[in-house]
Amino acid sequence: MTIEEAPEGDVTEPPPAFIDKDQEAEAAFWRLKRAADRWRENRVKRVMAQEGESISLTLGRVFYGVICIIFDALILVELPILMGRTAVAWTLYIVLLVLIVRVQYDYYQKWFSVDISQIEFDQE
Repeated sequence: MTIEEAPEGDVTEPPPAFIDKDQEAEAAFWRLKRAADRWRENRVKRVMAQEGESISLTLGRVFYGVICIIFDALILVELPILMGRTAVAWTLYIVLLVLIVRVQYDYYQKWFSVDISQIEFDQE
């Protein structure tokens, strides 16, 4: 007697799979596609919102980014070097780096943020 046969000799069907792999794969595909579409739409909106900006604001973004990178990578890294490259010095450096990057990001958003709330695309 096999597993698929009932004791009376009737053939029973195997139980349905708990997770249908085809349905899950298709659902995952559509979730990824929606996320990519939202990202692409927001990116297009940010580019469209920057069309009317002055060149000084655009160059200001680049200049601010360069200054932040130079400060974080060249100036701030001197702290653990001057403190003797100990674990405490590197820990202090990482904590300060996280705090400074957060402040730099806040100022970037304050000075250079792009308003995309006025741009809407037709959803069909």
